Amino acid sequence: MDRPHDISATETAAVQPKAGQGLLTDPVGAGALFEQSAAIMARLRAPDGCPWDREQTFDTIRKYTLEEAYEVFDAIERRDFPHLEEELGDLLLQVLFYAEMAANEGHFTIAGVLDQLNRKLIRRHPHVFGEEASKAAGNEAAVDAAVEGSSAAVLRNWEEIKQAEKRKKENVVRDAETASRLDSVQRAMPALAEAAKLGAKAQKSGFDWQSWRDLLPKLEEETRELETEAASKDPARKPAVEAELGDLLFTVVNLGRHLGVDAEMALRGCNLRFRERFREMERAASRPLEELAPDELEALWTQAKQKLGAGYDVDGADRKS
Repeated sequence: MDRPHDISATETAAVQPKAGQGLLTDPVGAGALFEQSAAIMARLRAPDGCPWDREQTFDTIRKYTLEEAYEVFDAIERRDFPHLEEELGDLLLQVLFYAEMAANEGHFTIAGVLDQLNRKLIRRHPHVFGEEASKAAGNEAAVDAAVEGSSAAVLRNWEEIKQAEKRKKENVVRDAETASRLDSVQRAMPALAEAAKLGAKAQKSGFDWQSWRDLLPKLEEETRELETEAASKDPARKPAVEAELGDLLFTVVNLGRHLGVDAEMALRGCNLRFRERFREMERAASRPLEELAPDELEALWTQAKQKLGAGYDVDGADRKS
């Protein structure tokens, strides 16, 4: 593919700093590279572009957005900065992809996305860019820009400005009959976190299980309902299977809430333990795992669990094996 733009004069988007300093961002160089990225994305979605990229929709791409976000999260946890640089690029690709699809459908372009972002940053930082610039960018909240180095004051102003934006967007008072206390739980949250928040909000209305023990019969009930739907083997029942699996997951998440356990972190810990035990199975096996019988695989799994232990410390921290 030919390069859409000649950026040979831009070797990097960072300027070499003086000794003892971090890297300094070069906005001009970064802008040229971003322009190139946007042009590449437009070329991929063009009539004579990539068939796969042209076939994608908002619904088919969204699963990759979650995947890329979690890969960024993983790189941060491991402090793997070379990998983080790459993963942030993959996450940025998702933004470019959505914006190009939106442009194709006549909704907005990447320029609109950037304009929204820039105006929001200026609007919510009157202590940096000035109150006049903040107002020009759309701020209608009366805040004190003199934060005097206080992060708490910055966050307070940020929240007031954000709430003013929200009121402006809604523009009308929501009908009391359609309002719900669950409306404050953001739909955009990860599903596990949203489930826990919904349960916690419902608890404040008295709609909750009394203790974690009360959720155990509910788990059995949801498992039976899932089993019933899955046993039909009718492809047309897949939405029902998905719904029942969702009910089971919701119950498990709220069991965690009652136990004071974050479901996301619990699952991440489980995933890590599975990785370590499976790796131990591979090491201990006399031949490839796919050549072993089920009882041999189960024996290796039990052996791996015994060798590696529980995989966590009594304080809840994952143990390194």
